[in-house]
Amino acid sequence: MTVSPFADLNGLPYYDEPTLHLNLGGRLWAWEFEGWKPESMSWKTGCYIHGGLCDNRTIFRGPDVKEFFSSIAVNSFENFPIGSMKHSIYCNDEGLIASQAILQRNDEHEYHFFAGFPWPHYQLALADGRFDVQIDPTPAYLFQIAGPTSLETLERVTGESLRDIGFLRFRSAKINGTTVEVARIGMSGNLAYELRGPIEEGPEIYDAVFRAGQDLGIQRLGWRTYLVNHVEGGFPQMTWTFWSSAYLDPGYRAFLEAIGFTPPSNVSGSVDPADARARLRNPIELGWGRAVKFDHDFTGRAALEAEVADPKRTVVTLRWNPEDVVDIYASLLQPGEEYKTIDLPTSPPWSEGMNVHADHVLKDGRSIGVSSGTIYSYFYRQVISLGTIEIGEAEIGNEVVVQWGDHGRRIKDVRATVERYPYVSEDRNSDVDARTIGV
Repeated sequence: MTVSPFADLNGLPYYDEPTLHLNLGGRLWAWEFEGWKPESMSWKTGCYIHGGLCDNRTIFRGPDVKEFFSSIAVNSFENFPIGSMKHSIYCNDEGLIASQAILQRNDEHEYHFFAGFPWPHYQLALADGRFDVQIDPTPAYLFQIAGPTSLETLERVTGESLRDIGFLRFRSAKINGTTVEVARIGMSGNLAYELRGPIEEGPEIYDAVFRAGQDLGIQRLGWRTYLVNHVEGGFPQMTWTFWSSAYLDPGYRAFLEAIGFTPPSNVSGSVDPADARARLRNPIELGWGRAVKFDHDFTGRAALEAEVADPKRTVVTLRWNPEDVVDIYASLLQPGEEYKTIDLPTSPPWSEGMNVHADHVLKDGRSIGVSSGTIYSYFYRQVISLGTIEIGEAEIGNEVVVQWGDHGRRIKDVRATVERYPYVSEDRNSDVDARTIGV
């Protein structure tokens, strides 16, 4: 571990390197810093800073940018003021999600696309000049700062009040004289922000924020623990809790390979790997129906109109029976084939490379849906997962069975209970009035 030559605001040294790295796709990612337990507690007791989504921004510019995105996104763009963001969702013709990302409007004809797979890029290429839109893949840092002390940390490092920034809004501020973009959004479920700017300025900004939060409980969050907040906060994650329908398109796969990206192919779970639909989702199944607007034509509209008229499944939190979980670990100490291990704190771990896990969910022996994205919550002391199940079985308190394991291997029937979704239900970022914090 390398000790930084700099000091924090109180004159104490801090560590500037993660304790572990992950080599994924030939790139090194910060896997763990102070350990998964303190990192997973950070957004409940203090805050975290996460830099794993850096270098994942594309700028779309041109007089037809609104028309272009309206043709491929389920979202309406009739109310999209400059300085605001949307959770944009893109589907194939069957209404199955191909990509999803944060889309923000920086100017009259300029949208920024963050942390999403390049389905819009592919669609623009297919349009073959029909839209007057240019792509500028400008690298940027993107730091997520989330938790109850996130606002105090950012106000300290910027030296100004940021309480005017509402949910899904952004504006500029300065850190040590450098302009940064401050956005009110995050994946923890509670108060959260993002900082963005030119990639070369990232290390200085990250360093300043981390030092500013030293006495406010800040933790650096690595990839090992990152997806815990997605399950607790109720944010299904593409390539982990569900697959992209775009990979069913041979043209898209060729497009990715042409730009040097190898499509991930790892799958696991008790559901047959050949069952692609079990690993795909439409927006209604994920509880994203509010984003779907039929005031414009877009790819997948007819399929989603039919789904809205007769929805089949919805997303829930599943709380796993502790005795059955203990039995899974106990099998490691018994002869014969053990059960598939539940890795801590996320299973499957991100180190397996975007592995979509899908387990059958049963009720009275009948399949009612799929469980995917399993975590151990150190805060709640529970194993929970995100389930997509029949609407009629989604009542809180309903008891179901998750068939945990890999297809063709030993399967453990885990009793589970349908619980609130999202699990972090209080002080949601969308509901918090920052102007009243500390008043």
